[in-house]
Amino acid sequence: MLNVAVAGASGYIGGELLRILLGHPDTHVALATSDSLAGKRVDGAHPNLRGRTDLVFAPHDALATATSPDVLFLAMPHTKTMARMRDYRRRAGTVIDLSGDFRLGSTEEYRRYYGVPHEAADLLPHFVTGLPEYHRERLREADLISVPGCMATAGMLATVPAVEAGLADGEVLVDARTGSSGSGVTAGPSNLHAERSGAMRLFAPTEHRHEAEIAQALGVPVRMNATGVEAVRGVQVVCRLRLHEGVDEAQLRRAYTKAYAAEPFVRVVARKRGDHRLPEPKILSGSNYCDVGFALAKDGTHAVAVGALDNLVKGGAGNAVQCMNIRFGRPETSGLEFSGLHPN
Repeated sequence: MLNVAVAGASGYIGGELLRILLGHPDTHVALATSDSLAGKRVDGAHPNLRGRTDLVFAPHDALATATSPDVLFLAMPHTKTMARMRDYRRRAGTVIDLSGDFRLGSTEEYRRYYGVPHEAADLLPHFVTGLPEYHRERLREADLISVPGCMATAGMLATVPAVEAGLADGEVLVDARTGSSGSGVTAGPSNLHAERSGAMRLFAPTEHRHEAEIAQALGVPVRMNATGVEAVRGVQVVCRLRLHEGVDEAQLRRAYTKAYAAEPFVRVVARKRGDHRLPEPKILSGSNYCDVGFALAKDGTHAVAVGALDNLVKGGAGNAVQCMNIRFGRPETSGLEFSGLHPN
């Protein structure tokens, strides 16, 4: 049994971590921290956990005196974990960070996209990207894991097969859509129901920070925009890829099916007809699946690659638990078997 702790457990990602870990056959949640809710019951902030736990939130400083967990999940805001990472390393056997602080290998790119200098640059080379589909072998021995962003995960899984197979090159354009839960529990007035309902808000017309993660994975320039849509959960990315001359649909399908044939949580969805012929995030709510698909332009010059997932699960907490399973030799699907809802 793995003893685990969740720092920043009062947010949406923290709540998803607790939901999954409390149902995991091989984990015991020893500590859940939140300075703002210290002393209050966990199921007050996460009412879906009523009857599942009697945990009470502890302040973050409780990590200093608690028994060292096997795994410490950090569900803290961006720019808040890097300064304390050396201390976190001493407190736990394995640290899995869900913030953006260790996703980028370049300190210059970090400053550009997060607006502050990196405070622990020497630790960056020690982190393994928490994307099992492309870093599984390194994750088996990783003690420092950085889980990618939700739209970055969808974008990478949707585009890497075509680029790695040599079918596409050049700049990739990513049009991303996300539900309101991606803004977190502390979102400001712009996320009020009166402002969000019915809106399709282009909140990042250029240079969304997840474009840097996708570019880092692909090795080609990426241009990304992001729109908030009227949904609570869910991410969908629509990526435009420039194809080499002569690439046909059969080659694309082979590239995607080969890349993901053995993957437990990636499904290739690229059909000619039907309501669900391309990836749709609504049916993935609560699941750890990422569906990916593609459509070829009639003139053969480009393809549109599509990725969809639940931003709080495969885009966050579920991906983190999948990494933990790999790191500790547990079945990769443990605690993550839920298949989503339809209709939803």
